Amino acid sequence: MKADYYIADVFTTQLFNGAQIAVFPNADGLNEKTMQLLARELNLSETVFVFHPERSDTLRKMRIFSPKKEVDFAGHPIIATAYVLGLCGDIPLKDGITPIVLEQNIGPIDVNITAVDGKPTFVQFARTVVSIVDRFAPTDEELASFLGIKQTELDHKKYSPRLVSCGFPYLIVPVWNYDTVRQAKFNSAAWSQSIAPQTAAQEILLFAPKTPFVDSDFNARLLGPHIGIYDDPPIGSAMPAFASYLCSFEHTRKGTHVFAVDRGDANSRRSVINLEMDNKGHEQLPLRVGGEAVLFAQGTIDLPE
Repeated sequence: MKADYYIADVFTTQLFNGAQIAVFPNADGLNEKTMQLLARELNLSETVFVFHPERSDTLRKMRIFSPKKEVDFAGHPIIATAYVLGLCGDIPLKDGITPIVLEQNIGPIDVNITAVDGKPTFVQFARTVVSIVDRFAPTDEELASFLGIKQTELDHKKYSPRLVSCGFPYLIVPVWNYDTVRQAKFNSAAWSQSIAPQTAAQEILLFAPKTPFVDSDFNARLLGPHIGIYDDPPIGSAMPAFASYLCSFEHTRKGTHVFAVDRGDANSRRSVINLEMDNKGHEQLPLRVGGEAVLFAQGTIDLPE
């Protein structure tokens, strides 16, 4: 059995940037064991296997695997999958917007693919999230200690540290400057001696409302006890929590907000995530996440029958 696959760099328009996601656009017939083995062999953050329904429409079932396990929901694979399906002609695209539905383990997700000359240029998906926001946070001294930064670099004027969960908890910490985000180094010993583990959050989203790039409004980075000290992993899964965090402040006006968050820098696979959120002051937050992608590689794997 031959299995075709594509690798896309997601949330970028430049090769060797963004997050690499593998997509098998026609995974019909693959079992769970084989999918896990393929994801482990490719060793990317996520590998997507796309299944076709019996009826002919634009609904596709996605199963997402990290090298270690199946993932119920992830945002980067949505961008990669829609881009690849449009690029390889599995879903015919008209100029303008083509709406499709991609189903993950958590349920169906509405996706819009923007195309020019029949080729995908931008992908956006919609989610409505419900969050829990807790103002309980470690002290400034503790935060500075386990982030390897100075206390004066923490922002308490416009924002403040808060614990936010949309199903997975993040400790969200604001700082003044872009350089602080880039230079922070997680200190496991200081973390274990602080009250931080009591918050249940195992990942910290450190962000600054300043960036040297004209196409983004925030720079963000994930750190934590299970993230390598020099790693800068994708932040897409943290964006619903980040949007909910912004809406938890009274100075965030009601209405629709459009902004972009970047991860990394020019030397470390920079990504740009475009977000739209409808802040209505309600428990539910409608959110739209979009980005671009570029094809990095494609190939065929010969699988044993």
